[in-house]
Amino acid sequence: MAELCDLQVHINGQQTFYLHEKTISRFSGKLRKIIKKEKRKTQIRKTGIEINGFPGGSDGFELFSRFCYNNGEINISVSNVSLLHCCAVFLAMNDTLLPKTTEVFNRMFDWSITDVIVCLKNCAPFITYADSSGIIEKLISTLIIKITQNSDSTILFPSSSSSSSPDSTVKSSTLLRLSSCSSSKGLWWFDDMAILPPAIIERFVKALGAYGIENNSLVVTRFLLHYLKTSSQSKTQSFSKCDYGGLADTAVHGVILMGKTAFSCRGLFWVLRIVSGFGLSRECRGGLERLIGGVLDQAKVDDLLVSNNGSSGVYDVNLVLRLIRESNKVEGGCLDRMKKVGGLIDKYLGEIAPDQNLKISKFLGVAESLPDCARDCFDGVYKAIDIYLESHPCLSLEERSRLCRCLNYEKLSLEACKDLAKNPRIPPRVAVQALVSQHSNIPSAYTSDHNDYSYVNDHDHDTPLTKSSRELMVLYNNNDAKDHLHYDSAENTSKSSSRYDHKDVDPDGVVKLNLQKMQWRVVELEKVCREMKGQMSKMVKGDRIMVSSSSHGRPLPRLC
Repeated sequence: MAELCDLQVHINGQQTFYLHEKTISRFSGKLRKIIKKEKRKTQIRKTGIEINGFPGGSDGFELFSRFCYNNGEINISVSNVSLLHCCAVFLAMNDTLLPKTTEVFNRMFDWSITDVIVCLKNCAPFITYADSSGIIEKLISTLIIKITQNSDSTILFPSSSSSSSPDSTVKSSTLLRLSSCSSSKGLWWFDDMAILPPAIIERFVKALGAYGIENNSLVVTRFLLHYLKTSSQSKTQSFSKCDYGGLADTAVHGVILMGKTAFSCRGLFWVLRIVSGFGLSRECRGGLERLIGGVLDQAKVDDLLVSNNGSSGVYDVNLVLRLIRESNKVEGGCLDRMKKVGGLIDKYLGEIAPDQNLKISKFLGVAESLPDCARDCFDGVYKAIDIYLESHPCLSLEERSRLCRCLNYEKLSLEACKDLAKNPRIPPRVAVQALVSQHSNIPSAYTSDHNDYSYVNDHDHDTPLTKSSRELMVLYNNNDAKDHLHYDSAENTSKSSSRYDHKDVDPDGVVKLNLQKMQWRVVELEKVCREMKGQMSKMVKGDRIMVSSSSHGRPLPRLC
């Protein structure tokens, strides 16, 4: 046994092989030189020899050992030809194994496209050696030719240009050919190439002359997006996300170049979701977000719900803030477009409000990111605030008041204002401000919806309609807003409003008391609304109705 295994070979520090020295060195002149050199230094029988940087590691050396023990014979296939070729080059087996592997590669044009892809895939563990020996370049050139040959029509390479290299031929004509095969039948190779590692795909795209900022091909862009999506969903992927960074940048460059002509708003969000998981550069991310911001008015709320990979919340709120910022920069943006974005953001606020990890500053950042003119009504913002308060019951009074600062009380509907007044989660002072602002809007809101009619108070000819409305008017003294709130009516305007002395009464208690009175008034308001509807049906006769007026009259408030 000692005579059969008289040599120890340590490969790449991974594994030790016990071999017969004469058998293993018979087919490799380089190995014979290594053994002689080690014999001069030390006792080789005890320590063995060390070989580092062997192609394929222990797998490659095992194939070489089988070739030697089988008297220079081995079954060469598309699965092992690349590794055997690299081992033959490394060990300088110029007269034994190398001619056999070279002969197999010379017949690669007879391979199927599946054989070429499998051979490329097997080069991944020793891609540096395969690249330096020229195997990768030959295989990729063959792969491109196979793709074009098996597409809808054949590609015609210039046969008269003998000086043209295969690379120049591929780059000049293949992209044009691939672009013409945009149907699903012409893109059959997408799935076949999805098994290749990112380093091989990079070399494939570079061979097409479409890598990085040079990518102006829609087909290459679609292929890369398909490849990245498939890789992100693979459970057996052994490569890091950073390995795909160059491919992600190349895909985004193509998307930015094609822009709105090739991708819809939803399609752009689909691209963003795919490339966000990889090492995308800041420049490419900014360009893609700028493109999406320009069509943000076409988005749906589901498009904005991009998951957050960090720990600061369920959704990527920072992304939406950047998209809104880009949308606001769009030149010549009309008001209708801005209002569409405003409605979209209000719905988005309602979706993110239940997130327990969403900070008030983030919520306010989204709510206040649009100008006031982007919203005709703030009911959506109020609903989102209510959801946030319900989902965050431990907020202090100061935090709840801060949250409500994004509301424009004058743009709240009457129903929303009544709900706000009854809402126990809303701070009392906020409810007071909202009701006072609503009071100033009631007359204008009423007349705007009834501009064909003229309603005027007549103190000398009170009707049930005008009398009931005046009884429900809420008057607010701006100078004493923090101290008191009083109610007045047309029948007792001479009476002074009740005031509270802060020396004897707690101001917060006064505000709560007045708020309860106002809530009771709201209930009474709903009752009177029903009475007014019945009264108005009796008064309306003909196409136009006029109510007698006096110099002291004013338009009736819109009560329902």
